[in-house]
Amino acid sequence: MTRPAAPGTKASVAIIGAGRLGQALALTLQSCGHPIVALVAQSRPKAEKVARLLGDAKGPRKLAASQLAELPLADLIVIATPDDAIAETARKLGALFRGDGRRTALHTSGALSSEALASMAEVGFQTGSLHPLVSISEPVSGAQALRGAFFCIEGTTKAKGLARSIVRDLDGYSFTIKPEKKALYHAAAVMASPHLTTLFDLATELLAACGLSRSDAQKVFLPLLESTVNNLKTASSQKALTGTFARGDVATVRRHLEALSGKEFAGAREVYKLLGLHALAMAERNGLDPKVVKQIRREVRVKSEK
Repeated sequence: MTRPAAPGTKASVAIIGAGRLGQALALTLQSCGHPIVALVAQSRPKAEKVARLLGDAKGPRKLAASQLAELPLADLIVIATPDDAIAETARKLGALFRGDGRRTALHTSGALSSEALASMAEVGFQTGSLHPLVSISEPVSGAQALRGAFFCIEGTTKAKGLARSIVRDLDGYSFTIKPEKKALYHAAAVMASPHLTTLFDLATELLAACGLSRSDAQKVFLPLLESTVNNLKTASSQKALTGTFARGDVATVRRHLEALSGKEFAGAREVYKLLGLHALAMAERNGLDPKVVKQIRREVRVKSEK
């Protein structure tokens, strides 16, 4: 059983959950001096495979999910499992170990608050959540993406203190929200990243319907996406808005809706209308002629009723 880190030393870490985020965290925390004392995966072979990524000859203890009783209690336990498994994992850990008021457990869910770790709080753990606002598609690049990232943290005072320390080690930035706002926060994050990827996929699907291959459609749209992100780096989303709705091109909106009128585009048409109405509200705040706003809104709503 590992004792809490002495002042000035790096907290030892046990990571439960060896998915992309768990692996990326193990890599980047190890690289900034945190000893990774245990990796827990669904199976021991999977844990051993992940441990090889760390390149540590001694290495952390490799455990299957069924071997939690053998977990060396580190200064920090990071639960990076899927959301639905967090509370049950915490229940098992709470039945096995005591936190003595000094050890900390953080989960990495964006949608759940530290309440998911109530079973561990009851036996003396400091509890909180640490959610990185980055998109991780594979562990090595994910570890790099965690450096300098923004992290949403919440929990007990001591848990937040350790979470902030971890974020500083990663040259990142942290912010705190109320526990009851976690689901709304995560919905916003899903809109900003996974839904953006989904929207990009839908756009490439439409361009492919014009005769391009899906791979060529993606190549064509990537510079457009990059230019949009660059605009957002220097201006608010409202001021960065460009295109048909920003200009108030009534006839163009009408053409778009007609082009999307086929049954095969029914889903895309609904997405277009919903986002278009929000873009129209942004354009109105930017000073678009109210008469034009009313015209476009009527076009979208009339098409919606057909």
